Amino acid sequence: MKLGLINSAWVQSGQPTEFGLRKTKEIGFDTVDVFLDPLDADQQERRLVKEECDRLGLPIVSLPCVAVGLIDFNPSVRAFHIQRVEAYLDLAYEYEAKNVLLVIGEYIWNREVIPPEEQWRLGVEAVRELGRRAARLDLEIALELEPFPLSLINTVDTMDRFLRDVDLPNVMANLDISHLVLSKVPAEEIRKLRGRVGHVHLSDCDGRVHGDLPPGRGVVDFAPYLREIKTLELGDRVISIELEYSPEPDKIVEWVAEAYRETDKLLAAQGLRS
Repeated sequence: MKLGLINSAWVQSGQPTEFGLRKTKEIGFDTVDVFLDPLDADQQERRLVKEECDRLGLPIVSLPCVAVGLIDFNPSVRAFHIQRVEAYLDLAYEYEAKNVLLVIGEYIWNREVIPPEEQWRLGVEAVRELGRRAARLDLEIALELEPFPLSLINTVDTMDRFLRDVDLPNVMANLDISHLVLSKVPAEEIRKLRGRVGHVHLSDCDGRVHGDLPPGRGVVDFAPYLREIKTLELGDRVISIELEYSPEPDKIVEWVAEAYRETDKLLAAQGLRS
């Protein structure tokens, strides 16, 4: 498998976007996931990212998109978020990416007032509509499994159910190893998603709260999850490192380099990367 980095890791560097892209390539990553909202970025920024990645030989694989309004009970809000994700799909097509990584959000009001089945239905309908749009662009949607109690998709079983309800071959799962640990999902449950995993995130955590740390700085036992991922035979798909802020912002390059080095060792030990 290829090893990528979500470029939001460089946010605290205080440097221009191209700084993070260049460092990503210098450190040794194969690919990059670009965290860029097409409704916020102007045309100059959008073009700069593509041109710099092309110049570096750093393929853009995924565009992460948080779209919690897809399950909002107000039709106007939901319609806006569908249009916003469509803009991500258009940008992913422009960038020659493989997928839009989609976070669809959480039940509101503690699963009270509005029946949770209704929010589930709204999510399924919205993602199905977006999946059909993605298919016309030869793109996938990768749904992220979130580790929070009220997230619609927070276990392998809820991911399995959601994918079955959407029922489109290009709407797939994203597996985040630290999220699986936080949700107390055993590694062997990954087998239920065989043939339906489009993307993987990797980071460490303290076992209690969301952390996105470099491997080795938390408690995650990566080996069982990576062994199961290997059995999925994902070919040249990508494992992308997701990092939150470094406690030492002036050493962000060292922080990212450490994450690369330790992840590369973990993947090599399981025969996932030479």
